[in-house]
Amino acid sequence: MRIKGELIENRIIVWDIEDSRKLYSSGFYGKPLGIPKPKDFNFSAPLILDLVEGYYLFEKGILEIYKSGKKVNAKELRKLCRREYVDFDLKYRVYKVLRDSGLIVTPGIKFGSDFAVYKKGPGLEHAPFLIQVFKPTDNITATQVVLAGRLATTVRKHIILAIASRNRVHFLGLEWWKP
Repeated sequence: MRIKGELIENRIIVWDIEDSRKLYSSGFYGKPLGIPKPKDFNFSAPLILDLVEGYYLFEKGILEIYKSGKKVNAKELRKLCRREYVDFDLKYRVYKVLRDSGLIVTPGIKFGSDFAVYKKGPGLEHAPFLIQVFKPTDNITATQVVLAGRLATTVRKHIILAIASRNRVHFLGLEWWKP
C-alpha cells in the first residue's frame, strides 16, 4: 500500500478519503480532520499525520510525501523532523520500538508528554500510558519525576520514562500507590 501525503508546514495530510480510512484502520495513524474521536473507520475526512508518524510510515515504505507537487526524500524529511522536534532521533527511536512491538502510539502533547500509548487504540480505550523520553545523560530530578507522576495520575494514566540511546531504549515505569 503506497499512500500519498502532502507536507504542509509540520503536518502531513492524506487527502484521499479511502487512503485515510485504510491508514487509520491499519494502526490508528493520524487523526481525521474535524473528528476528535472517530467511532469507526468509516469517516469522510482527510487524515492529519504528525511528523513522527509520517516519518515512520515513510520509512516503512507505506507513505510517499509531497511538498508543492515535488516528492520529499528521506534526507529532507529527517532535516525537517530534526528542526521541529527537540531530540527527534531519540524520540523517533522510542516511537519505532513501541510501534514495532504492536502498540498504538500517538502524540502526547495534550497530556504534557512525548507520547500516549494504547494497547487497543483510541476510541476503544483510554491511553493507559504516557511516555516521556530522556537521554541517558539527562539529570532527571525528583521534581520532574513528581510532576510527571502527578500529571499522569490526574489523567488516570501510568507514566513511563523512556531512556533512549543510539542502540537501545530502556523503559522505567512509575506507579503511584497508597498502602
